[in-house]
Amino acid sequence: MTNSDDDTTPDPETNFRLKALASLSGISRKDWDALANPGWSLGHGGRLERAPTLESVSQETESTSQENDFNPFICHDFLSILEESGCVGPQAGWIPQHLVLEDPDERPVAALPCYLKTNSQGEYVFDHAWADAYERAGGSYYPKLQCSVPFTPATGRRFLTGARVDRRAAIGALLGGATALCQMREASSVHITFMNEAEWEAAGDEGFLQRMDQQFHWLNHGYADFDAFLGDLASRKRKQIRKERREALPADIEIEWVTGPDLTEAHWDAFFEFYQDTGSRKWGRPYLNRAFFSLLGERLGERVLLVMAKREGRYIAGALNLIGSHTLFGRNWGCIEDHPFLHFEVCYYQAIDFAIARGLSRVEAGAQGAHKLARGYLPTPTWSAHYIDHPGFARAVADYLEEERAMVARENEVIRTEMSPFRKT
Repeated sequence: MTNSDDDTTPDPETNFRLKALASLSGISRKDWDALANPGWSLGHGGRLERAPTLESVSQETESTSQENDFNPFICHDFLSILEESGCVGPQAGWIPQHLVLEDPDERPVAALPCYLKTNSQGEYVFDHAWADAYERAGGSYYPKLQCSVPFTPATGRRFLTGARVDRRAAIGALLGGATALCQMREASSVHITFMNEAEWEAAGDEGFLQRMDQQFHWLNHGYADFDAFLGDLASRKRKQIRKERREALPADIEIEWVTGPDLTEAHWDAFFEFYQDTGSRKWGRPYLNRAFFSLLGERLGERVLLVMAKREGRYIAGALNLIGSHTLFGRNWGCIEDHPFLHFEVCYYQAIDFAIARGLSRVEAGAQGAHKLARGYLPTPTWSAHYIDHPGFARAVADYLEEERAMVARENEVIRTEMSPFRKT
């Protein structure tokens, strides 16, 4: 493997080649999407179509499997928008290094979205303590390799594979390529975050350290409407949610769902003002710029849901969601006026309403937030895998992660059994 913008290394036994791309423009949209979301295709503006081979895949709302779901965050359009808008790049500390595995005919058969990181911003699986300890020990933690979707704490496939390759073998090749690239770039570590559980298990089998955390997700058990969902809750929780919804929307506040061709630059102007306010308070500097939102609406508008609150003809709050085949992904929220419970209404209750209306299986409302539990969102494990080049530091982290996994598992069990807002059956 040579040290160039697009590095390539061949496997002498199979003639497969692993490339590191300095931009997603190095692979066609069609080729990438065939690996990222097999069986799905995106038409104009993000219109989603299912290939005939997946017609048998059920969209029953009881199912929680996401193996065959369409995930908007790993599609070529979304990742390219991040690059083209300048949200990722050297100035942001996210330098594309996407790994692509090619067969002997130079056709892409597997891929891994990957970035060389010079900071730990925008990842949502926090390793600041690791970085501090590494630096105190005299090492240089940055750069590191991050295999994820920037600024996006949403679970999805990270090892993207097509039909022409054995998936487990391709995962092994991509993991080997990631560790080789780590050493070639003189990086300290490799971090694969918000992967699915099967990938997490495979990475563990290959020697990667395994980390577990939690988010709060809402599951649709075939509800006909919001009241049907409320009927599954304990009486006290049901009354509380009804009270919050009444108080969140007095007579002078109305809610709009905006998606597809109805999205305008005026909507994005308003939402960007909300986003800047929240981002400045939470992170010091918002990760996404105004150009990103325009490109998102242009290319993936059919996959976007803006929930906008309006008072006296003026937008005052909003939440950005992306729409998968089976999942609504809550992403960003902001407001310019404070009203009681409006955050819960716009981000959580409207998301549930939309998911029920669209027949979606689940709502992922983003990172953290135990307050979501009382709103019907239950703890769900999230998975990440890590390779650390320094053997001694790797052993110390491995010990820590073993204790952390046990703690997270216990916490999830306690929450589900003793603190669930749902009626006991």
